[in-house]
Amino acid sequence: MDTIASLFSFITTPVSWVIVQFHSVYGAIFGDNTGWAWGLSIVSLVILIRICLIPLFVKQIKATRAMQTLQPEMKKIQERYKNDKQRQSEEMMKLYKETGTNPLSSCLPILAQSPFFFALYHVLNSIANNETIGVINESLLKSAQEAHIFGAPLAAKFTDSASDVAALNASLITVRIVTAVMIVLMSASQFYTQRQLMTKNVDTTVKTPFMQQQKMLMYIFPVMFAVFGINFPVGVLVYWLTTNVWTMGQQMYVIRNNPTPGSKAQAAYLERLHKHVTNHGKTRGRGEKAIVKAIVAKGRDRNEYERKFINGLTKSGLAAQADGTVIKSEGAVATLAEDGTPTAAGAPKRQQPKRQSKSQRQSGGAKQGDEPTSLKKSDDEPEDAKPDAAKKAAQKPGSGTRSKAQSGQRKGGPQRPKSPSKK
Repeated sequence: MDTIASLFSFITTPVSWVIVQFHSVYGAIFGDNTGWAWGLSIVSLVILIRICLIPLFVKQIKATRAMQTLQPEMKKIQERYKNDKQRQSEEMMKLYKETGTNPLSSCLPILAQSPFFFALYHVLNSIANNETIGVINESLLKSAQEAHIFGAPLAAKFTDSASDVAALNASLITVRIVTAVMIVLMSASQFYTQRQLMTKNVDTTVKTPFMQQQKMLMYIFPVMFAVFGINFPVGVLVYWLTTNVWTMGQQMYVIRNNPTPGSKAQAAYLERLHKHVTNHGKTRGRGEKAIVKAIVAKGRDRNEYERKFINGLTKSGLAAQADGTVIKSEGAVATLAEDGTPTAAGAPKRQQPKRQSKSQRQSGGAKQGDEPTSLKKSDDEPEDAKPDAAKKAAQKPGSGTRSKAQSGQRKGGPQRPKSPSKK
């Protein structure tokens, strides 16, 4: 670890200068030689670095989501060229270039933060060895050695011997208890951060090897922190614990306000957004407008949660617009039917015609028990215009008028002779 830290010695002077500047502020409040002054200086260093890394963090989120989207295509390439590794790599690079993604973008925050981490380790290790470094002179070195956090010196480690800890005016038991608690908190915060990413902010409709890799990292990273943590000074543990807490809070904010499409976090977010929009009749802020705009632009490619959101707005008499705004609408409102096709609010759903029997098809689809259309009398049609056949069929039995067939006459044949009358 000392060898690796020495590789970043070029940045130890800026890191030590930042710590000294924060120490001068907190020292005036808590005292120059207190653990609060030096501990808060390290915490402030972390916050300053993480604020500067926010653009990289945003880029990391976009890169991670882009990689999740590309996983099906990557799997196809791997299966197609599984016997040709060189062609497989060429196709992968071609895919990255066409989509504008970079696998290393997801590691940018960690890579950018690592020089500051090792530089701080180098500074604290020099303090433990009673060596001046950067802008930390003799007086600041003595002050830092006297600073204790919960009874543990900033430069003490879990693996230090009793004599090393005694040289820093501390107890070995106290140092090991404090460092053990900080290592557990550091590993637990890392595990929780990765777990909420896997359980809440992953598209559950797509099962890819990328998800399995993330699940493995969820267990590997905490173990790595626990193993390497026993060799970290207390000041470095403060630095890394603060970093994990910052990452956890930052991740919670992103999951709540900008979730991954298709994830459980998106379902919860769209439910909250629908409740707010229906109560106020409009979207608020650029973030909500951007999400509604993206949902409208997807059209038929919307997932289950997005279709439910759009249909919920329609039932409430609202319409999502292409610019991300929401307006009241009594007319046509773009929604999705069950089959994914767009429909209009208030318009009846298109139904399939009922299957007709052969006799119904031959009779023109007339319903059983209904009068034929030719037999229905129009309000404006005179009685005389009614065909004779229709008149005969419409007459009721017993009405006093009988047709030729009813009077016993045979149609189209010789008439039956009348019997002579009996006198």
